[in-house]
Amino acid sequence: MIDIDAAIGYVVGHGDPVERARLSHLRTGHPAPPDAVERIAAGQMPEGGWPASAEGGIPSVDATCYRLAELDGIGALNSPVGIQALQWLAAAQRGDGTWQEHESLADEAPAWAMPGDPEATLYQTSVAGFWLTAAAVEIDPHQTRAPWSEVLRSAARWVVTQIRPDGTWPSFLAVGWHAAGLLHQQQFFYESARVQQVLGDRLTDMSPGDVASMAAALRRVNLGDDWLLQSARKRLAETQRPDGGWDSNEGPLFDVNTTLTVLRACR
Repeated sequence: MIDIDAAIGYVVGHGDPVERARLSHLRTGHPAPPDAVERIAAGQMPEGGWPASAEGGIPSVDATCYRLAELDGIGALNSPVGIQALQWLAAAQRGDGTWQEHESLADEAPAWAMPGDPEATLYQTSVAGFWLTAAAVEIDPHQTRAPWSEVLRSAARWVVTQIRPDGTWPSFLAVGWHAAGLLHQQQFFYESARVQQVLGDRLTDMSPGDVASMAAALRRVNLGDDWLLQSARKRLAETQRPDGGWDSNEGPLFDVNTTLTVLRACR
């Protein structure tokens, strides 16, 4: 079993103000205080997105999805700041249903956000589609009045064309859980189930950070049978450190973030 109390103690002892606000939201369900939202909103451009760097002059799909994840962590995904970002993201979709960074960002873009790269296009489309899906589900869990419905349907139709017959995909690991959530919510149940099966097969080789990110993401949509989430929580219990935290893929400075992600996955 995951030691929740130890994980909470680790975040309290090592977290910054925004991370402690995330913990408070997870424990109480109350939205974070305005100053926590303001910290994340700093740098948001008039269009609604965030630039790739502090000096950037063009909104970035990757940076905006990162900020949306931060807002989601404090219960502010559908706050005015979040809605403005989501509306920009929906408007930035390309005609074929995909998302790509602006070509002017090529010199500074990481591999997963490289304009024109097929692997990056699948990653960005899955992640952008996922965050629009998560926001839509939060607004209406039953999706009877789903916002961005055409945007999401177009994205899902394109992602389906990229899933191989065996359920694998030609891109980064994180595509799997973002695509599974997007496809499931758009009623591509068979394709989503195949992707989930691949994720389950890879679980023992995944890092704690990846397992936590997967479980937290899939909790945001209505998956139904949660065998994969149960397996992920078991794996996380096996990898919890004696101090209550988990190792991040990005190094010790991000261990609190990974621990918070685990707590979100287990909430």
